[in-house]
Amino acid sequence: MKGLWNDSTRAWIGLAARLYLGGVFVFACLHKIAHPGGFATDIATYGLLPSALVNLLAIALPWIELGTGALLILGFRARAAAFCVAGMMAMFTAALILALAKGLDISCGCFAAQGIQDDPISISTVFRDLGWLALSLYVIFLDRIPLGVDAWLARKGKAHA
Repeated sequence: MKGLWNDSTRAWIGLAARLYLGGVFVFACLHKIAHPGGFATDIATYGLLPSALVNLLAIALPWIELGTGALLILGFRARAAAFCVAGMMAMFTAALILALAKGLDISCGCFAAQGIQDDPISISTVFRDLGWLALSLYVIFLDRIPLGVDAWLARKGKAHA
């Protein structure tokens, strides 16, 4: 045993991080997919995008969230999915910081459509998103032997070698 912080430990922590992040992203996208108009309103409220891009983002982003969330849960192309999550979290965090700097008193839009009506942006929202960014970076850089479909495919490939 190499110690407490070995590949197996990192893999189990990576699995927990992937399942949690995947669950968050799948949960966050469901109502957005069903009600893109409401999500478009949330996006437009930030005032960061030209009007022509708001509807496109409101339609595309939830499907990207669903795809990356599902890939993380399955452990299939987990590092690529975590990279996408990291990019989204960086984008979301930047949007939150800019909205807070403008003094906007708005809903985050992350989960408000799920029936969580009181979801105002705040510094705690920024720290929450930074935590999710950190988890995605963990999966990218430290989860070298991900538990899931990727590990199964790697074992299957070695068996045929």
